[in-house]
Amino acid sequence: MKMKRAIYLGYYLKQLDKNKFSLFLEYTSNKTGISKISLLYDILKSVFKYNISILEYFQFRFYELSTSEREAWAGTGHMYEYQLKMNPRNNRDILENKTLFYKHYGEFFTHRVADIEDLRNKPDVADAILFSPSGKLVFKPADGNCGTDVEIRDCEDFGWQSLIEFMENSDYDLVEEYIEQHPEMNRLSPSAVNTVRIFTQLNGEDEVDILGCRLRISVDSPVDNMAAGNLAAPIDETTGRLSGPAVYSDITKGEKEYHPITNVKIPGFQIPFWTETLQMVKKAARLHPQNRSIGWDIVITEKGPGLIEGNHDWCKLLWQLPVKEGLKSVLKDIE
Repeated sequence: MKMKRAIYLGYYLKQLDKNKFSLFLEYTSNKTGISKISLLYDILKSVFKYNISILEYFQFRFYELSTSEREAWAGTGHMYEYQLKMNPRNNRDILENKTLFYKHYGEFFTHRVADIEDLRNKPDVADAILFSPSGKLVFKPADGNCGTDVEIRDCEDFGWQSLIEFMENSDYDLVEEYIEQHPEMNRLSPSAVNTVRIFTQLNGEDEVDILGCRLRISVDSPVDNMAAGNLAAPIDETTGRLSGPAVYSDITKGEKEYHPITNVKIPGFQIPFWTETLQMVKKAARLHPQNRSIGWDIVITEKGPGLIEGNHDWCKLLWQLPVKEGLKSVLKDIE
């Protein structure tokens, strides 16, 4: 175990955002009065003992927690091992590759998506995308993550042939209609599509258990990811209402009862089409049961909910931070 945790530590150091680490270390030392040297020692010890990453020490606020409270949090190392067990590598391709995902789960999409082969062989699909109501197109690589390497262009910039040539020359695998979110979601935050994340787990009877529901909320940003500085709030599974304030993954920023830009109240905000959203996700979760634990990204439109993607390596921060609770015990019950 120590050897494996040492390998994990090497990975964490390689991936470490050093500016964020310095900010969090300075903030925590000033807030707690604990010296930086003592914090560094505790971080190192926690990486090995609790199987967390370096930044998660701060994001989980381990500097305020007792030993038993620390045990409750599922960190990067634990989640990697859990998700590898639930979603084996040889089964993940339909979730990792956006082209495969839309071909396997296309029935749950509310927006049109096409690859180059579709554009060549299905003129009606190409026409529908080029004349989409939003007037915009979204280009994506098949293996992009967290909204990276995405380009938005106007439909009027392209014809059928030039669209194909642009994708080939720019190494884009997919083109999509630009999604127009439901007016209520736009009222909350219009800067980006605000996606619902629902974590599903197939149990021993292949029934779908919901491990949690969250809303990612953009804050004057073209994306809604927490990693990009945005908010996330918990959703009550029964009602579809936001059940608490929204939080950042940046520990220097406080929670928000009201959206910082639109001033819309966050607790109590109702997600439209909630019953339909849960029904859709449960159906999607059963479609390919070889992947048993998935974090689904869902857009809410005027036509209803639609899938954007499914994540085999779903985010432990988005899962736990909005509810301010370590949820490792939920996974232990499944394992």
